[in-house]
Formats: sequence, C-alpha cells, structure tokens
Amino acid sequence: MIFLTGGAGFIGSNLLAALSDRGRDVALADYMGEDDKWQNVAKHAVAAFVDVDGTLDWLNARAPMIESVVHLGAVSSTTERDVDKIVDRNIRYTLALWDWCTNNGKPFIYASSAATYGDGSQGFDDDGDPAALARLRPLNPYAWSKHVVDRRIAGLHATAAPTPPQWVGLKFFNVFGPNEYHKGDMRSIACKVFEAVADNRTFSLFRSPRPDYADGEQCRDFVYVRDCVDVLLWLLATPSVSGLFNVGTGKARSFLDLASAVFRAAGREPDVDFVDMPEDLAGRYQYFTQAAMTRLGAAGYTAPMTPLEDAVQDYVTSYLGQPDPYR
Repeated sequence: MIFLTGGAGFIGSNLLAALSDRGRDVALADYMGEDDKWQNVAKHAVAAFVDVDGTLDWLNARAPMIESVVHLGAVSSTTERDVDKIVDRNIRYTLALWDWCTNNGKPFIYASSAATYGDGSQGFDDDGDPAALARLRPLNPYAWSKHVVDRRIAGLHATAAPTPPQWVGLKFFNVFGPNEYHKGDMRSIACKVFEAVADNRTFSLFRSPRPDYADGEQCRDFVYVRDCVDVLLWLLATPSVSGLFNVGTGKARSFLDLASAVFRAAGREPDVDFVDMPEDLAGRYQYFTQAAMTRLGAAGYTAPMTPLEDAVQDYVTSYLGQPDPYR
C-alpha cells in the first residue's frame, strides 16, 4: 500500500488516478473541506482515508503494509500569512514523516517547489549541496517552508545521518492540468484563461514594470500535471534513485504564450489586455523560471515533457471543455 498525503489535491489526485488505474492500493491523507475537492477522488478506488492529525498512529499500526510514503500535502498558497500554520503543516509534519520512513525503512518522496529559488538570481539548478541551498532566498512563507525542509534533509544526507532507503524531493515548477479547480486564486493561468474564454471575456495579464520584460512576457516553466505524475511513477518504480530534483520542461514560456494557447485550443483568437501588478506583489514576483533538468536525466529519467501547446490542447479538449472536467 502507498501512503499518499495531499491525495485529494491537485497533483496528488492525478497520482491517485494513475495508481488506481494500475490497481495499486492507496491510503489517502488530506483535508477534504466543504467545497468540491472530493470530486478530485470520486472516480478512483481509495483503500483508506486517513485522519491527517492521526497520521503517525495510523502508520505505526500498519507499518508492514506500507510500501512507500508520497508526501504531496501542504499549505500551498503563496499568499498565506499564517506562518505558524505553515510551520506546523509544511515543516513539522514533513519532517515527522521523514523520521518515520527513516525508522521504518520506507521510501520517502516529497514535494518541494520551484518557489524556493526566489527571484531566480541564483539560477534554477537543483544542486542539493547544503552550501548551494544556503544561497537561495525564497520570497514568501510557503516557499521558505519548503526550503527549510530541503536544507534539513540535505544536511542530514551530507553528514551521513540515517535516511530512508530512498528519499526524493521534487521541485515542481508551474504545474497545470485537471483537478486544480478547488485551488481558488492559486489555479493556473491556463484554468483562469479558459473561464474567460467560456464567458466570452477578455483575459487580463499583468503589465511589466521592468523595462527588460514586455507586458505579458514574464516567463515561467509551465509543466503539465501528467508529466509530473509520470516522474512520480518512475521514482516509485526506481527505488535506487534518491536526491533533490527539478520537475519542469526545461523551457521557459511567457504568460502571453500560455494565454494564447488556451484561446486557440478553445477555437478563439487571443483576446488579452494588461493591468497593473498589485503593489504588494511587485516586490515578491518571479519574472523568469526555467528548470535545469540535467540531474533528473542523469538519474535515468528520459521521457520527454509535453510541449506547452500540446499540453494545453489536451487540457482544454479532454477536461476543461467537457461537462465533467475531473480526471
């Protein structure tokens, strides 16, 4: 049985779908809430729903049954300001799972984030050396919490402290795809653009206050959730691989590229205007991200990532444009 935190969330529910399709037993721990998040898991078999606050007791009672722990759950909003909440859920809980996997000899795969790279001035190389990680400066509490965990785990590994038999941290870049609908303002631009298309509205992107970036030309490494799941499945099947890895396409594209691709996939010419960036965001904004993907490739993962336009076409036609958009 695979123990999956965040299994009703965005990436987690897509992994659940893939594992369920393969007949794998999955125990899911997540906060379901009172909205439609439950629909992310409604189509798939779940072996057990685990109370997040009772995770360690549940795992201790079933240790021989657990094959791997995949930890994707987190307070993931980049605008969350309750730092005590972030410390509790993103740092303490993650390190408690690390300790459990270390003590019980279970593989541990967890979600980090490209947000740990901050403004990008130190580049986007997934160097897991403690000295390299120490140079990064995250821009918000969410990113900082992910960075704290990366540094702690990297430090333990560097000093030859006990670790799980397999341990992997994944720095996901800008992921988009089905089952992100519950994320509110944290939904991808692709999802938000389609809503504008469906309502026959113009979509607004941020103007750029920097002269080196034209309006709408701020760039991200946009990666389709299906590719993220493929990486996770490969890691689960390849227990010899450990380390900290980026998960992106390795190619930055502009927000205007993404918005235009959604319009065209939905059969409309792009209809985009520009609005000023909020003042409280301007000092914490990433203008460019692009994953260095050489380390994941060197570890043995060679599957190509889906090109942006192909990924958007699949998202729009297979999910967003359907009466039931859930995977």
